[in-house]
Amino acid sequence: MVRDVLAEMETTSVDAAGVGMLVKKKGTASARSWILIDTNVNETIMDIDKYAIMHRVQIHARDLRILDPLLSYPSTILGRERAIVLNLEHIKAIITAEEVLLRDPSDDNVIPVVEELRRRLPVVNGNHAELGGQHDVETGEEDESPFEFRALEVFLEAICSFHAARTTELETDAYPALDELTSKISSRNLDRVRKLKSAMTRLTARVQKVRDELERLLDDDDDMADLYLSRKLSSGSPVSGSGAASWFLGSPTIGSKISRASRASVMTVHGDENDVEELEMLLEAYFMQIDGTLNKLTSLREYIDDTEDYINIQLDNHRNQLIQLELFLSSGTVCMSIYALVTGIFGMNIPYTWNDDHGYMFKWVVILSGAFSAVLFLLIVFYARFKGLVGS
Repeated sequence: MVRDVLAEMETTSVDAAGVGMLVKKKGTASARSWILIDTNVNETIMDIDKYAIMHRVQIHARDLRILDPLLSYPSTILGRERAIVLNLEHIKAIITAEEVLLRDPSDDNVIPVVEELRRRLPVVNGNHAELGGQHDVETGEEDESPFEFRALEVFLEAICSFHAARTTELETDAYPALDELTSKISSRNLDRVRKLKSAMTRLTARVQKVRDELERLLDDDDDMADLYLSRKLSSGSPVSGSGAASWFLGSPTIGSKISRASRASVMTVHGDENDVEELEMLLEAYFMQIDGTLNKLTSLREYIDDTEDYINIQLDNHRNQLIQLELFLSSGTVCMSIYALVTGIFGMNIPYTWNDDHGYMFKWVVILSGAFSAVLFLLIVFYARFKGLVGS
């Protein structure tokens, strides 16, 4: 049941293309901004609550909860009796056979999607497309894809292009940073690469979720068949829910366009009703695109791992060099300590008689002590190399 429907105000405005836009505002705390675009690209900005949305598109609360930005739900594409519920990160939309409801149209990431919907949703007949009384020259063949597929394609292209752009930006920043790190290991370069790796990990997880959802749909023909809304509309499938049929036929944007929906779905209605080839080709195209983006991120991860291995090898070499230097210094200290011991013995102020008339012994003591210390130092070094404690 719709709540607080009487608390809305309506204003009408005209955009640059001459398309009338009906702006509805509601005084409820749970209201959210939505934009509604129908097959004629008539736009309506609505601030309505979830109950009005549920009543309009005939979906359950658990399906609408997927589109709640306050809840963390993975990328999802659900086919319902009369709607497609689509959650692709910032793109949160509900698609019916005759209209699209898109959440938060003023978001910076959603504005380009709205512009693309305006351009792609109208049916192109011949070489002209009529939009708001104006004619734009279009090249290409007549587009007879169902309305829901045209909208779905816009959303899939938007999310794939969004991730591809983020991946390109990340590659542009990451590869020079990694090359700089290999040439100069410093705290600044290490911190920069650490931040880039964290961003890559988050982006990879987001791309993986979109890819997994497309793969899930491609693996299940029944799920793909649920997305054929125009086919179900033209075949006269019963609408689930109380009062749904009367609302559907009485809708100004749907009930008056059933024959048009039948013509738009002519390629999907004839023959086997379980045929999902058209949608399968559409999903496969964007699956390959998102899979290519994921492959780029995987290659970047492998490059980062290779760089980390290289840096670890360099750090190990520096560590071994420090160990060798410490060993040499310690060995030299021990040998010099022996030499200093002899010096200390001869330097003691103790009377003794064996040094009388033996002045020549001084030089021999000095020479022998120095030679003994040097030989001892060399023995320690050779022993360390023999045991593999230092490199050759």
